[in-house]
Amino acid sequence: MLRKSIFAAAMVSVLSIAQQANAHFQLIYTPDINVKKAGDLPLKLVFWHPMSNGHAMAMGEPVEFYSAFKGQKTDLKPTLKPMTFKGLSNEAAAYDASVSLKRNGDYSLVAVPSPYYEESEDIYIQQITKVVVNKGGVPTDWFEPLGLKTEIVPLSKPYGALVGSTFSGVLLKNGQPAPGVEIEIEHMISEPDMNTNKPQNTKVNEVPGGAIVVLSDAQGKFSVGIPKAGYWGFAALGSGPDSEFKGKELSQDAVLWIKAHTLED
Repeated sequence: MLRKSIFAAAMVSVLSIAQQANAHFQLIYTPDINVKKAGDLPLKLVFWHPMSNGHAMAMGEPVEFYSAFKGQKTDLKPTLKPMTFKGLSNEAAAYDASVSLKRNGDYSLVAVPSPYYEESEDIYIQQITKVVVNKGGVPTDWFEPLGLKTEIVPLSKPYGALVGSTFSGVLLKNGQPAPGVEIEIEHMISEPDMNTNKPQNTKVNEVPGGAIVVLSDAQGKFSVGIPKAGYWGFAALGSGPDSEFKGKELSQDAVLWIKAHTLED
């Protein structure tokens, strides 16, 4: 799929391409992003098609992998351990990892993966991925940008979304709002099993009309209704400043994961 701003191509062409696409999503996964106790939180880094429970892609060693807590970065690359993720249709190289949670507050986890060569499109894909984990129920800086080449900054608490509510964010490129960018949205239909390194169930899903897509507005903002509990991923396609790698097109995407919850009566 040609990954560009909507202003760089005709509307008809973009929508046609989006409907044909199977969305790639880089994961930084842990079962719960609302944590009560201090300790090491296990993580999995998987490059996958989570809404269709589909094809998994092989990851190379991440260029960067770290946590940010109240402005302080902690390198998490020493925690990386190669593993094999066993999808329904194939297996692919992935990583186990962990982050140490000590003080209460927001921990932003960031992965900058090695560019992945997508042979079917003859391009490289690099998804700069972020998820915010909270410890102790004390919000701190979940809304602060991290200075990434491209990132989705939450305007709604990313670990406190409720089913039926609206999630909003702003897309940045080099710290500035990025207007008119196609953002693909996926629900993680089957979360990874932390022990077996495979999906927890065999559900598959095909969305009518192809990929769920919104566009960032003139200020780089977007809003999406949340219809179902669980993890939701947002991938801004080609939103980064880097457009070439090893002589081929590079789609440098910003990815954010949030988790939605059902409000109990």
